[in-house]
Amino acid sequence: MLRFLPGLATLTTYRRAWLRGDLLAGLTVAAYLVPQVMAYATVAGLPPVAGLWAILAPLALYALLGSSRQLSVGPESTTALMTATAIGPLAAGDPARYASLAASLALIVGLLCLGCRLLRLGFVADLLSRPILVGYLAGVAVIMVAGQLGKLIGAPVTGESLIDQLSSFVRLLPHAHPGTVVMAAAVLAFLFLLQWRLPAVPAPLLAVLLATLSVMVFHLEARGIKVVGEIPAGLPAPSLPPLDNVLLPAVGVFLVGYSDNMLTARSFAARHHQDVDANQELLALGTANLGAAALHGFPVSSSGSRTALADAAGARTQLYSLTCLVAVVAVLMFAGPLLADFPTAALGAIVVYAATRLVSLPDFVRLAHFRRTELLLALGAFAGVLIFDILYGILLAVALSVAEMLARVARPHDAILGVVPGLAGMHDIDDYPAARTIPGLVIYRYDSPLFFANAQDFHRRALAAVEQQDTPVHWFVLNVEANVEVDITALDAVDSLRQELERRGIVFAMARVKQDLRTYLDAYGLTATVGEQRLFPTLPTAVAAYRQWEREAP
Repeated sequence: MLRFLPGLATLTTYRRAWLRGDLLAGLTVAAYLVPQVMAYATVAGLPPVAGLWAILAPLALYALLGSSRQLSVGPESTTALMTATAIGPLAAGDPARYASLAASLALIVGLLCLGCRLLRLGFVADLLSRPILVGYLAGVAVIMVAGQLGKLIGAPVTGESLIDQLSSFVRLLPHAHPGTVVMAAAVLAFLFLLQWRLPAVPAPLLAVLLATLSVMVFHLEARGIKVVGEIPAGLPAPSLPPLDNVLLPAVGVFLVGYSDNMLTARSFAARHHQDVDANQELLALGTANLGAAALHGFPVSSSGSRTALADAAGARTQLYSLTCLVAVVAVLMFAGPLLADFPTAALGAIVVYAATRLVSLPDFVRLAHFRRTELLLALGAFAGVLIFDILYGILLAVALSVAEMLARVARPHDAILGVVPGLAGMHDIDDYPAARTIPGLVIYRYDSPLFFANAQDFHRRALAAVEQQDTPVHWFVLNVEANVEVDITALDAVDSLRQELERRGIVFAMARVKQDLRTYLDAYGLTATVGEQRLFPTLPTAVAAYRQWEREAP
């Protein structure tokens, strides 16, 4: 039972020395979390209180089911923005319908997670490579900022696309409300100043308190500064939303949310020499989304900023999330009247502040230094999100990841192997100027799994390796150490190569044949056509067989 409840298993072996760090981290993260999730609810197009509702179940469920001891699961910027993009056109301006669709989206995301858990598809987190995520998150940040422009100037910025929103913003600038602009600018400056000078201080919470206090003391609402308004007191009544037809956007939310969840969980687990179970994370994230749906929330995932804050504050187990939960419940029960006077301009400023933290310029520089194609992938994902909107941007990002992977394995590195004086083994002759091939013997290696996309390339380049030899070739040995995975198209190409070489009077053999590959060779019939005596477990045994054949040849 505890195998499926790793958080509970940790709590049953809890050490008293961890308690201080967990309690301190829980209170610190709660101070940061409350204004943050309220802001993300507005990004999702929902009332701020929906963010507090959406965080309740994930805090409790992930603490029991999650395999990461530091991860903070709940509302976050990307899934919030995707929620607004997906359901905005479907709600037709009806707030009740909008809230129902948001909860339905969370429900379907949760069911997708659980379905993938049953099928053990935890590897789907690897579909989005690091360059794709860097560019994707930068694009999301731009869209998030554009969506808050109206709050920052106190005017109704409209538009479906990014260009339309920016155009509307420029047109409305002369009609901006001065007090709102000052409030937003002051909050932004305060947030960045504290991030620079006092990064350990919960800047968003202080911004909430100071902005709310200024509204109350100086009666700013009467002067045209909009506030959040009444927040329902108490906890929401659980209920499951209808299964509305939002499957396609739910797939996009699932892909991005789960990929981000795994990237964040793995990075923090590595710091503490811990392991993260990808399939267990599907179960934990799935139940967290079902819980968010039941409490009238919206899709949730991990928050890198909250996780980093918890780690820095000394969190040792998910007890810190349960401490956060107690704090959020207290806010819902008792702090509603205070939060009602929170200015929406400050809420917009907090979202903009969060958006800037999604953009990592050092990551772009790192990609550029590593390989130009990695940078182009990041820029492609960035442009795709901005041009095609966030949901189609995800599909483009996945397509770019898959295309880049196929491009690499469809035209991989290959090598002719030779002997290097003073160095054991056989090596790529292009890497060592002193390397020499064995006369009459070509040992060829194709550095990729063999499948339909590279089968003809393999056939062409293997023949070219034979034709470029200066002396007659008697044996061709295919080193298959990198070719454990094959399909029937690839084995067709191998068999065609064997036949062509035999027509030329060249013996075809294979070396470093592992058992998994041997199973495929047996099923295809290549074991019989090549001959068991020409399937070698190592390169030295293949070379020795060639030497013996050479001595016995007439």
